[in-house]
Amino acid sequence: MNVTNKKGRVYLVGAGPGRPDLITVRGLELLKCANCVIYDKLANPALLNYTRPDAELLAVPKRVGPESFGQEQINNLLVQKAGEGKSVVRLKGGDPYIFGRGTEEAVVLAQAGIDFEVVPGVTAAIAASCYSGIALTDRAFASEVIFVTGHEAEGKQQTGIDWQLLAKFTGTIVFYMGMKNLDGITRRLIENGMSPDTSATVVADATLPTQKFVKATLETIADGCTKNKITPPALVFVGPTTAGDARLDWLAKLPLFGKTIVVTRDVVGNAEFAAKIASRMAVTVEMPVTKIKTLTDSGDFIKTLAQIKAYDWVIFTSCNGVETFFAAMAKLGKDARVFGSAKIAAIGVRTAETLARFGIKADFVPNAFTSKDLAAGLIEFTNLRDKKVLLLRSQIASDDLPQLLETAGASVNNVPVYTHEKNLCDFKIFSGMLTEKNVSWITFASPFAATCFFEQVPADFVKSSGAKVASIGPVTSKKLAELGVKVEVEAAEHTFDGLLVAIEQYEQRTTTK
Repeated sequence: MNVTNKKGRVYLVGAGPGRPDLITVRGLELLKCANCVIYDKLANPALLNYTRPDAELLAVPKRVGPESFGQEQINNLLVQKAGEGKSVVRLKGGDPYIFGRGTEEAVVLAQAGIDFEVVPGVTAAIAASCYSGIALTDRAFASEVIFVTGHEAEGKQQTGIDWQLLAKFTGTIVFYMGMKNLDGITRRLIENGMSPDTSATVVADATLPTQKFVKATLETIADGCTKNKITPPALVFVGPTTAGDARLDWLAKLPLFGKTIVVTRDVVGNAEFAAKIASRMAVTVEMPVTKIKTLTDSGDFIKTLAQIKAYDWVIFTSCNGVETFFAAMAKLGKDARVFGSAKIAAIGVRTAETLARFGIKADFVPNAFTSKDLAAGLIEFTNLRDKKVLLLRSQIASDDLPQLLETAGASVNNVPVYTHEKNLCDFKIFSGMLTEKNVSWITFASPFAATCFFEQVPADFVKSSGAKVASIGPVTSKKLAELGVKVEVEAAEHTFDGLLVAIEQYEQRTTTK
């Protein structure tokens, strides 16, 4: 083992209940800085997107199987990594000290003389309560709440749970990890005097788009969970407040909650879109039917870059174009100063925001986000006669923009910085979802993505599944129509946010009918 003289520090960080943005600010700050992250299976993997590129990421699942880790192994790993001088985040689902065995890890670190900090997390009971309309306490019905483990330590000879006390308890009882023992939990409570008619609710996948719950009585809750195929992770709520109040179930009122939305961009674009979908509590299925190929190594691009200061206007028509251009600049050791006095135009707000990340404030952004609107707006904004204009965009973009600019008297140089290529996907799982009618929406953000998708999936198959199609704008909608696909909604604002707004509005209309 390579051990440095300087010991590292370990942070026992609560990852929260499931939804990644419910982690604390402190926890996220530490996650971004850590050299090493040791994470549980219950910690949302999306949180790993915030780690440093060079961070060591170690999964320590504590489930049954050949790849599972025992607690002693995890303890040794924490000591080892800290001994290597690393800043270690131990990312634990929920809160480290509430049925998370964080105390055991802290004791081991203290005995090893390793500095540590414990960062609290939103524990599952509180999160499930807020996300399902179940009040843990209520002035009229429950002034107390108890958290109980539904799964005691293996080999324990006697129970540490006072079932007689729980059976007489008039507040709210929450059982963690209780699904496997649900029959036993309800039986013991009833045997010790709790009424079989006491309200009980089980919440599974709390705070996630897949969240669901079963409400019943203490006597019937186990059967209800079996019928509804409820599986761990889930919490069991027992007590007078657990019947809940439908008016407080704000999650179920979200128009996209529980909907399954397919995204069909490249891998990076899908991930960006998926994050927006998740924030609206919908389930994302990523189908990367396209992939991006950069073209900045071409002779045309290198030659243009050397003359870029001679242009009056430089136009970007996508975030991909901006990202690709500045990635090339970074390789060449250059930055935004390459533009000199040239003015910059962006096709829309998102492209302008991407430019801003690289220190560029767009001089012109149209009100509507299509190539034709960009051309019309720029022509109205400034006199383009005899002006030199450089387009940095996709190789497969339409000719509308350069033709309109040339009609206005501009000298246009169209230089592709990237292109989209078809990417073959494994459609087996997706086909099964369509067959089972488990797909709500399929989204398309470009004509090329639509072409690539329907070359691999028959349009009639999609139609028979009941899945609806959403388009980011008129150009994409036109291509879908040519492919024989009905577009249910088209975004008024041709952005990903605009696309989701259009879908939300459709769902709201159909729900209120």
